[in-house]
Amino acid sequence: MILGAVAALIIGGGTTAIVWAATGQGASAAPITRTVSASLETMEKSVETTGTLTPAVQEDVSFAASGTVTSVRVEAGDTVKKGQTLGTVDSLQANADLLQARSDRADARAQLAAVQDAADGTAASDARLAAAESAVEVADQAVADAKEARAGVRLTAPVSGIVTAVGVEVGDAVTGSGSSNSSSSSASGASGSPQGTGVSAAGGSSSSSSSSSSSTAQFTIVGTDEWSVAVSLGETEIGRIAVDDQVELATDDGTKLFGTVGEIGKLPSTSSGTAAFPVTIDLTGDTEGLYDGTSVTATIIYERRSDVLTVPSMAVTTADDGTSTVTMVGSDGKESTRTVTVGETSGTLTEITKGLNEGDKVLVTVFTPGASGSGSGGAGSGSGGRGQFPGGELPDFGDGQMPDFGNGQMPDFGNGQMPSLPGGGQ
Repeated sequence: MILGAVAALIIGGGTTAIVWAATGQGASAAPITRTVSASLETMEKSVETTGTLTPAVQEDVSFAASGTVTSVRVEAGDTVKKGQTLGTVDSLQANADLLQARSDRADARAQLAAVQDAADGTAASDARLAAAESAVEVADQAVADAKEARAGVRLTAPVSGIVTAVGVEVGDAVTGSGSSNSSSSSASGASGSPQGTGVSAAGGSSSSSSSSSSSTAQFTIVGTDEWSVAVSLGETEIGRIAVDDQVELATDDGTKLFGTVGEIGKLPSTSSGTAAFPVTIDLTGDTEGLYDGTSVTATIIYERRSDVLTVPSMAVTTADDGTSTVTMVGSDGKESTRTVTVGETSGTLTEITKGLNEGDKVLVTVFTPGASGSGSGGAGSGSGGRGQFPGGELPDFGDGQMPDFGNGQMPDFGNGQMPSLPGGGQ
């Protein structure tokens, strides 16, 4: 569309007037408006960050008993239930250790009985008696440990989940931890690294990482029922959120997830040059089908207000003195200006705290012709454009000469013709 402006071109000593005439709706089109009603909405304040999904439970488990592996009943990728057998070792060494522990305990008890019979109340006698009693206590504990180790010849899953690593084969010699209470179950911390939780391995097994050849765990199980996301927030954002704040998450493929803020780190990381505080988000609801390492966008909602009276922000005009007004539309269609008090803005909505009621109709201007950068009817911009000259006046060429078009030719108007003059002239 050609907008209204006039350009006088000096050609061959004569003056030829070329009129760029406005056609269509450009010069005469009125602003486009619509009427909307003030309505009650829910307004939120949030911060957005990114992170990756991590299973909240990761168990590294190993045999509590020493011996030769006699069976491995799972493979990496298998899904297991809590208490399910992962593997076994031979019981010969465990049985021998238990028999020896019982023998040592019998000797300690016999020694205690002899000392008790010989006790005469002297200081030396009392010392021998105390030592003998301590020896019996040690022997009793050794028997208990040996019994537990023998039970550990069968390693069971401490949690339900997916087996992600199997580090032993049938025939391997393993050195057990000798205790089933040294679990290293881990949950994803805010930094994304495993941290011990002290969950004991069931079935006489141990989740301490030990083997005959390395310190890595013999089996690793990742829980599939609980997930978390490790994210970081800056120093200006960390003070806005709190534990239990609701979180809306989305994966790259658009899957929607939900969670809550589970932990907020107190010590920031400054590796990037700015303070970044670790935050752990615990997922809630249905978590089926999730995968470790999946990228997510997390929106932490730290304030949510319901039944807030709002209008579109485009309906509000704010003067230089800070006064805000809206254009009211009455039931008879008549328009009037009303002063309002505005609150917060969320997205395209502005809160109205005073001056309007729910259902009041206000005018919203959705298009203004002639506005720079707008669609058809707006003033064009840029070199060679077909829009209006500023103020509708001819540009000042300074010396009264035509601008240099580079090759001495007139600009190309698209069809090789001069634009039409008003009334059909050329």
